[in-house]
Amino acid sequence: MYDLKIINARIVDGSGADSFMGELAVLEGRIAAIERSPGHIDGAASEVIDAQGLVLSPGFVDVHTHYDAQVFWDKTVSPSCYHGVTTIFGGHCGFSIAPLNAEAAPYLLNMLARVEGMPVASLQEGVPWDWRSFADFLGKLDGNLGVNAGFMAGHSAIRRVVMGERAVGQKATDEELEKMKALLAQCLSEGAMGFSSTIAITHNDADGQPVPSRHASREELVGLAGVCKDHEGTSLEFLPAVGEFSEDVIDLMVDLTTAAQRPLNWNALSAGNPAVMENQLSASDRALERGGDIRALTIPQPISIRINLYTGFVFDALEGWADIFELPIDERIERFKDPAERKRLDESANSGGAFRGLARWSKMKVHATFLEKNKSFEGKTLAEIGEELGKTPFDAMLDLAVEEGLRTFFMPISGDTDPALWAVRAELWRDERTVIGASDAGAHLDMIDTFAFSSQVLGRGVREFNVVGLEEAVHQLTQVPAELFGLKERGVLEAGWFADLVIFDPEEVGAGEVYMRQDLPADEPRIYADAFGVRDVFVNGEQIIAGGAHTGRLPGLALRSGRDTDTPTMRTAS
Repeated sequence: MYDLKIINARIVDGSGADSFMGELAVLEGRIAAIERSPGHIDGAASEVIDAQGLVLSPGFVDVHTHYDAQVFWDKTVSPSCYHGVTTIFGGHCGFSIAPLNAEAAPYLLNMLARVEGMPVASLQEGVPWDWRSFADFLGKLDGNLGVNAGFMAGHSAIRRVVMGERAVGQKATDEELEKMKALLAQCLSEGAMGFSSTIAITHNDADGQPVPSRHASREELVGLAGVCKDHEGTSLEFLPAVGEFSEDVIDLMVDLTTAAQRPLNWNALSAGNPAVMENQLSASDRALERGGDIRALTIPQPISIRINLYTGFVFDALEGWADIFELPIDERIERFKDPAERKRLDESANSGGAFRGLARWSKMKVHATFLEKNKSFEGKTLAEIGEELGKTPFDAMLDLAVEEGLRTFFMPISGDTDPALWAVRAELWRDERTVIGASDAGAHLDMIDTFAFSSQVLGRGVREFNVVGLEEAVHQLTQVPAELFGLKERGVLEAGWFADLVIFDPEEVGAGEVYMRQDLPADEPRIYADAFGVRDVFVNGEQIIAGGAHTGRLPGLALRSGRDTDTPTMRTAS
């Protein structure tokens, strides 16, 4: 007898092949049978689910999250589970929380709060911080996950554990580099999915200093990447500089992938400027010529970000602004009050740099205020507020922020809302040099809503804008990302493979309106968006979502490289 039979489903198997009407049976966590046409699977089942009018597909794979901390206070891994995600990968950008030691823990906690937008109070209350090795970290997750989860070993964590305070501002000695290599090798042997790092200028720690990986030499980066070559089932993740890639950045990325002989995925490619996209994708072409493999994680939807002067994230990437975010809040406020300092900041922000577009103050909107008297400003541009108050847009922004202790949230103008860009996104999804990703789920909890990427692709890309077929979209959400990480027997509906499944309504699937939800530890808020049209979700054959509600079951696996992944296949030049 089967444990489960799903009947009358439109089956989209993840391979990109045409869908078909059929049924599927599950036994002991795996797909026992899958057949075209109803009634072709013989044998009874303990439970039968009728999927009439609905689509049955593999569970979606999210290749870029920062759920490393959240999995301790939210074992369901929400909201991803509600949007049909059954496997996630974390530990990206060099920001894993394993390995660990007592001295590094406070630093990494505060670094995460700054660079990934996780409230300090939530990290303190919700995470035990009591492991040391990667094996210890994964062991705490065994039996306590609602979805499958794998984690990279992060460069900044490794560097801080080995070098202590020298990790920020100092070059590694030969001895320290060898210790880092040995520690990374230990992490990989204990199940880490690979090596992650960043050189992005937006990545600064709680003191406003570049995170540890940004102080690494080219020799250190390439040497650590090369450790992956000796460990089965591993890969690389990297954040290069924002904007167009220089020759040096492309050469570094190529050196990383060729040293490791592993695919390198980087974050993130946006639909927009053709010249920038061509330049960024050229890194993949260059790698292919030299025996490497680089994949861009492409953002599958428009992005609206919410930023403030309290954390300083993104603002600190403006030309000449970084130093002000190294100051305590009280001193920072005084600097923002100073007319001479305001003049300097305004002129500097508009003088150049990759983020100069952020300084279009007149078009920036106020997203959220914290004083009741200022609620009327929400949703208005700084130009509108400035006109109302008789101030320049820049002064209106700083005066409002100073009055609210710098916690006011602003929303910069987005350049990716043009409906025509959906066709561009679809072309990027289909490109062999890309993988749909960059959700950042679990991070920037007060800033972005890209965690609903799967619902956006299916709801907007497939149904609303009709720029990609359903079968192709599911393929890009399942088999393609599964193969990027070498997941064993996941990503396609195939007999004998794991029963990670989603049942959804193609006419209803989508993401709801973004709102603030106050459910983090220490009563902190986060941005949230409900899923629509995702009726049922199964992980390893057990139902975690039934009728859109969580069942409370936790059948997910803490994935280990080599055990749960094969070495990903490298693309080769034709």
